[in-house]
Amino acid sequence: MRLALLFLTALALPFAASGDARAQPSTTIVVNFGAGGSADRMARLLAPVMSELLSTPVIVKNTTGAAGVIGAAEVARARPDGTTLLLSTTGPMAIQPHIRSDLPYRMADFVPLCQIADAPVMMMAAPTGPVRDAASLVAQARAARGGFTYGSAGQGSIPHIVMVEMARRANVEMTHVPFRGSAEAVISLLRGDVMVYSDLPGPLRANNLHPVGVMAAERTAEFPEVPTLREQGFDLVHSIWAGLFAPAGTPIPVLDRLQAACEYGLQRPPVIEGFRRLDTPVVFRDPAAFYAFWQAELAKFEVIVRESGIRPGD
Repeated sequence: MRLALLFLTALALPFAASGDARAQPSTTIVVNFGAGGSADRMARLLAPVMSELLSTPVIVKNTTGAAGVIGAAEVARARPDGTTLLLSTTGPMAIQPHIRSDLPYRMADFVPLCQIADAPVMMMAAPTGPVRDAASLVAQARAARGGFTYGSAGQGSIPHIVMVEMARRANVEMTHVPFRGSAEAVISLLRGDVMVYSDLPGPLRANNLHPVGVMAAERTAEFPEVPTLREQGFDLVHSIWAGLFAPAGTPIPVLDRLQAACEYGLQRPPVIEGFRRLDTPVVFRDPAAFYAFWQAELAKFEVIVRESGIRPGD
């Protein structure tokens, strides 16, 4: 009898182990901007292929508000066990620390896992309308005397910062209209509520928007027909990057596993093709390279924010 029980127990062990694996908690990627925007779409491309390597579900959750600050704060407070990650773009992780004295997190609250993208900022206008290029934008802004509006993904986001720089260099006044994410800003642009919007180039072709100019040092392979802002007399060169972060204190073996899943995901054809459709090519950096890049971005935007004179509420 005892031998029979031992035999049955041994048979049951693999199934029990398999059940435990299936019962492992899912991983949640918090996107700190709204559904339908470029960051959200990148996360939803990456999640299912990361799940393949992690052997657990990877869920995307949108936590919006305060130009990405609320979502970042949620992850900063999360248990450091690898079940909650942050997919963020530049603003909350490199610009907000220089604008908000009451930021509800510190950069030390995060560990970079991997950079996933980096693309030049595209300035966009409605398909029909008076803004066709930088010269017409400046003319319209001067004529409007403060009534010229531009959209952004929130105060302290890249779409906000680049337009503050544009207004300063052109010596014109523009009115900032913040939204909870790029999807809302694009809808407002199409309605005519705002005149221009600057962001990752993803919304351009998807919404038949008009390209005013790309903020790159040279014309891009994705949009060779679109002139740079530099060509049009404004030396504005900016990109928006995106990456995955984990809460500080996450164990090294867990970080290694998550980083491997991220790298694996970025090599999969569905992700590469999906990013290409967003006109945002995959740009991978491992944790060490991403950390160095992130620190350089923090230093760069400290100078830009100081020179621009941006204050909370601008």
